[in-house]
Amino acid sequence: MNNSSSHLAKPSDSTKSPIPSMPWAAKHQWHFSFPTLCVICVAMTLMGVGEGVLVLANLGSSPWTVFSQGIALQTGASIGIVVALVSIVVLLLWIPLKLRFGLGTILNILIIAFSIDFTVRYFPSPDMLVTRIIYMTGGILLFGVSTTFYLSCKLGAGPRDGLMVGLCQKFGWKIALVRTCIEISVCFLGFLFGGTVGISTVAFALCVGWVIQFTARYLHWYYKRFE
Repeated sequence: MNNSSSHLAKPSDSTKSPIPSMPWAAKHQWHFSFPTLCVICVAMTLMGVGEGVLVLANLGSSPWTVFSQGIALQTGASIGIVVALVSIVVLLLWIPLKLRFGLGTILNILIIAFSIDFTVRYFPSPDMLVTRIIYMTGGILLFGVSTTFYLSCKLGAGPRDGLMVGLCQKFGWKIALVRTCIEISVCFLGFLFGGTVGISTVAFALCVGWVIQFTARYLHWYYKRFE
């Protein structure tokens, strides 16, 4: 690991990746600086907090959770087993997209899970509907913004985020379009399988892709000024 911040990469203007390379971006999925590690760890921790407050809002699970829940109901398997198997299947979809996993793929699994558990255990559970809606809105925004920051580190994506990035790179589609289509699709399938859909589920499916796309564009615009 290179602890020097003097050799950080400059923001990339590449049109291939939907997520711009920031000054803290790694040059390779396994070669990174200390600032890169700090950014990705903080971003993933905040992603977990975002998803955790969505759970506390109790207005519906995220689309992928609904999908896993539905499969679990149909097969009799535990939801944990289903989540793991779904992740493996999604990783297999990386092959035709020519994606490679990296340190970020591993950290995505470890840090976010721990952060969700911590948030659900120690954050206060809201009782009033207004507070629950605030939790839901804040959770979606925090999850989307943090997703952009961790992907900008270029250390590899989690299974689902990698699928989004891979489709954007291969076909030149917009982040918001791809992410929204993915989330709505898994939400619909999960609902057909018997998963529980709520307000948070629909809001997450429709909004998180736009939050990621807006944050990516803002980061690119902000750092472009200093080139």
